[in-house]
Amino acid sequence: AGGRRGVPGRGSAVSCRPAGAPLAGELRCRCPRAVSEVISPRRLARVELVAEGPHCAVPEVIATTKQGQTICLNPSAPWVKLILTRILKRYPPGC
Repeated sequence: AGGRRGVPGRGSAVSCRPAGAPLAGELRCRCPRAVSEVISPRRLARVELVAEGPHCAVPEVIATTKQGQTICLNPSAPWVKLILTRILKRYPPGC
């Protein structure tokens, strides 16, 4: 069923969660603010896409660096859109 799924690729992983399916206890946005500054994709270990839903009115893009730092990325930033487009092209739909 829906849940989280990691997808490996070039040392990074992608995870997505359908709208309305927050993990237990997560009933608010996880990103109070998001950055638009460019971060090298080589620094990223994981990118998580969280669709909008009852827990949060906006989609969230949460990146984890190889050093373990969690960063909320602005999904409207052009470089974030480019990364997401490339990731989604690489993997078939069905998260």
